[in-house]
Amino acid sequence: MRIVGLMSGTSYDGVDVVAAEFTADGDTLRLRPLGHRELAYPDDLRAEIGALLPPAATTIEAVCRLDNRLGEVFAEAAAAGVELAGGTADAVVSPGQTVFHWVEDGRVRGTLQLGAPARVAARVGVPVLHDLRSADVAAGGQGAPLVPAFDALLLDPEAGARAALNLGGIANLTVVAPGAPVLGYDVGPANALLDAAARRFLDRPCDVDGARAAAGRVHAALLARLLAEPYYAAPPPKSTGKELFHGGYLDAALSGLGEPVAADDVLATLTELTARTVAGACDRHRVTEVVAAGGGVRNPTLRARLAALGAGRWRLRTTDELGVPAQAKEAYAFALLGWLSWHGLPGAVPSVTGASRAAVLGSWTPAGPSVAAPRPPAPRRLVVDA
Repeated sequence: MRIVGLMSGTSYDGVDVVAAEFTADGDTLRLRPLGHRELAYPDDLRAEIGALLPPAATTIEAVCRLDNRLGEVFAEAAAAGVELAGGTADAVVSPGQTVFHWVEDGRVRGTLQLGAPARVAARVGVPVLHDLRSADVAAGGQGAPLVPAFDALLLDPEAGARAALNLGGIANLTVVAPGAPVLGYDVGPANALLDAAARRFLDRPCDVDGARAAAGRVHAALLARLLAEPYYAAPPPKSTGKELFHGGYLDAALSGLGEPVAADDVLATLTELTARTVAGACDRHRVTEVVAAGGGVRNPTLRARLAALGAGRWRLRTTDELGVPAQAKEAYAFALLGWLSWHGLPGAVPSVTGASRAAVLGSWTPAGPSVAAPRPPAPRRLVVDA
């Protein structure tokens, strides 16, 4: 079965597109990567998304317009994925762009992703799986992270306690260990605050290669204020996003200092924040290896700091060494979730999300007649039986 997987994360900088071929071999599922592309969002679309995200106010008109514009972008990405698949695919997984994750007192009440899946289905002519988080939320779960289903299959727990780390806008961790349930949760910001600082101080979308952070010094008082965030002390299951870690959050931390902080020092401090919170989580779970993926692995300053903090306790490597491109891992994970949902198998892990049951994820938007049942003749009248 060939599936196209799309992924646009909390950094909202573009869409990762993959094509994967899945073959079931007894209780082993084989994944053959067929290719990966990155499609960047244009600047005005990034601005449109940013203008709608909390704590900004918005209108239902703006939501509708963005939903359909994103649908067109995802449709283009899905078409590129079908090309990677050799011209034919059985399904597309389009999880959409998260614009709100409703959390109250540690409980997720709802979640919203935009991306007009009907536009995707109309473009590529195959069924599209979307809205992947809501079923887990309805079962009492966090709806995130969902990638641990992929991590749990990829990492062998019998090899010892190991962690899969994703460094996107938010850093999330999956921990597998012998004889223990899979654990996974959002640790805190990875690129979210770094990118907010880059836009604020550098007028750039990011600090390329962490160069400005490398030139700065960690500001002890700012770091202490940031580390005092209650989210870090909350036990899992837990999830977060830019509803908490946004530009205004950074502004509040800086304004409380009573003194200006140089741009490079802000970036160095935020890099240290991510490295320390991630390393602390890895240490708590006593892992011996951390397998990283996501945009943050392209930041040599962050990677070097993580490696230094883990030295002597755990080894840092990337998913590239396991055959999964680090920049495309989440898109391949969503392709896997599509394979599971197609076969009626759950994709959420209750020990990760806190749900009462393992949910089959997503809703299908068909591109034509159902492939699961024979097509009846088109009805010409309706009879109501008493």
